[in-house]
Amino acid sequence: MSVRLVQFTDPHLYGDERATLRGVATLPALTRTLDLARAREWPVDAVLVTGDLVQDDVAGYKHFRRIFGALDAPVLCIPGNHDEPQALRRELSGKPFITEGHVDFGPWRVVLLDSSIPHSARGRVSRESLAALDSALSAADTKHTLICLHHHPVAMSSRWLDEVGLENAAEFFDVVDRHRNVRAILWGHVHQSYDALRKNVRLLATPSTCAQFLPRADEFAVDDRPPAYRTLELRPDGTLSTEVVWVDSSAAGSSSSSVCSAA
Repeated sequence: MSVRLVQFTDPHLYGDERATLRGVATLPALTRTLDLARAREWPVDAVLVTGDLVQDDVAGYKHFRRIFGALDAPVLCIPGNHDEPQALRRELSGKPFITEGHVDFGPWRVVLLDSSIPHSARGRVSRESLAALDSALSAADTKHTLICLHHHPVAMSSRWLDEVGLENAAEFFDVVDRHRNVRAILWGHVHQSYDALRKNVRLLATPSTCAQFLPRADEFAVDDRPPAYRTLELRPDGTLSTEVVWVDSSAAGSSSSSVCSAA
């Protein structure tokens, strides 16, 4: 059977429920996005949240725990540059939250990487994490693998944004390229949709549940697109299909989907 996942990213929550980021009240935007996803997608095998759970405010984790803890599915979380990793793992300890390592779902393995650097918008996968990734890929045996991190490991054709991507992307891909079971790499951070292939590995980025960044902009600019989430259907043969669902003002939603046979 296929594995059904839903990805949310960059909710940027605050302790203050009314707080806004770039003109968007982040908690209501997340709630609206989740409501649409639950109406359209449930049941799912797991939920992925790929960083920036909070906006430099550890008090926001209480809202995250309350909301995502009620989803009746495992919630796999990784920190972003606006998170405090130790606080994230402390506040989200115990079921249904998983904040590090890897998780197997039938014929698929999902690997969680922390690419955050303290007090920096840039990302880096530590030497220890690269070794753990190498081990997880080696031990996966015949399982297909999805790798999740916060920072983008490839250029987004946006000058300002590419200055805060993954610093050691070459080292990261050195590990990835040693293993034939990697099917897809998934990230957040960029607040926009991205879908490409590299050496037959699917590369995917997902818009935020709050404000979006304008694609291909040299200088920082905010897009006017609404919140969004991504669905993933991971098939037993290693192929996958995915869809970005945008939350429009009527809450009916609009979407774009694609299918890939990156096996």
